[in-house]
Amino acid sequence: MNFIKFLLSKTFYKQILYLLILSSILILGVFTYLQYITLHGKNIVVPNLVGKTITEVEEELNKLSLRYEVIDSARYNSSYKPLSVIDHEPIFNANVKKNRKIYLTINPSNYNRVKIPNIIRTTVRQAEQMLISSGFVIGKINYVDDIGKNEVIEISFKEEKLKEGDLLLRNSVINLTLGNGKL
Repeated sequence: MNFIKFLLSKTFYKQILYLLILSSILILGVFTYLQYITLHGKNIVVPNLVGKTITEVEEELNKLSLRYEVIDSARYNSSYKPLSVIDHEPIFNANVKKNRKIYLTINPSNYNRVKIPNIIRTTVRQAEQMLISSGFVIGKINYVDDIGKNEVIEISFKEEKLKEGDLLLRNSVINLTLGNGKL
């Protein structure tokens, strides 16, 4: 019976009121502190770093109070200069906080040269498979009069004829000349 009397007393309601006020102040304080500590609303937009050298990237990121780390340099892309950025994470236009680390993928400077496999007088299907597995990209396909239909007659890189054993950078675009089956 005493417990029920206590639940209905003014003292109990005062204690509940004090608890609610104290809890509200504590929650408000925590949220205010979190906004301050997490720099809420203070974002930095990640610039486009693709194609820039490490020196240019370092200058730009230092101005924005961002850091960087090179995570990969194994993918060669002939469209970019050696030692330039070919990709980065977070991506361009992403919102990040001050002192965030940007992860860079760099175009290697001394990328491996690969030997041209022997594909003369093989079918286009076999030639494409061998070239792609060697790391090359298939470019234009031209046809000339030759009895071997869809058979590789000649290969070239930038209008220069290639032969078996020539060395080219991986991801180079190789053009094929095939026979059309007419004599």
